[in-house]
Amino acid sequence: MDSDICIRHKVDLERMLLDESTEPTRLALSLLEDITNCFSDDEQIGSGGFAMVYKGMVGKGMVAVKKLSNTFGVHENKFYKEVECLMKVKHKNIVRFLGYCSDTQGRTANYEGKFVMAELRNWLLCFEYVTNGSLDKYITDAYRGLEWRERYNIIKGICEGLLHLHEKRILHLDLKPGNILVDDHMVPKIADFGLSRCLDKEQTRASTLNPCGS
Repeated sequence: MDSDICIRHKVDLERMLLDESTEPTRLALSLLEDITNCFSDDEQIGSGGFAMVYKGMVGKGMVAVKKLSNTFGVHENKFYKEVECLMKVKHKNIVRFLGYCSDTQGRTANYEGKFVMAELRNWLLCFEYVTNGSLDKYITDAYRGLEWRERYNIIKGICEGLLHLHEKRILHLDLKPGNILVDDHMVPKIADFGLSRCLDKEQTRASTLNPCGS
């Protein structure tokens, strides 16, 4: 991507961080590579069974970029389902979704002595950066004891975020302290929608044949 275009895209993303009324949008792979220093190990802030999470610098602000495994198949479906759910929600107790990237590039490769054209797929999600990390470290570390009022507000915030999801007919399906982030003011934000499902209008339940998650 031309450097001037990349700068404009970065400015647009910075503007999104400041204006919470803006809607999530498609983001260029080159932009996400630029703000994470090409997904440098130094910028990695988390990992899981299906993805790595990196910190991205956008002007004076920061974002979190989730890079899904590029193994074709189930992970592609996970990406589409996660985007579908994230596009529907906007709530103070749910981590803010800024945008997504679905990028496919053709690359030549040597396969069994033959040159073939292989598809390199990249699926990425961009979120607000939540400074204090996940809730699990606050409820398992004896040196980070929380006052009862803080505990109550965290419980209340999680319930309100979960209610919003259910009103949008979304099942999270992997709610745990490690998937709840807390900001500078200890406001909880539900995160990681990799296993979530959006129910159809008339659907009242969902069954899982191959359970995943915790």
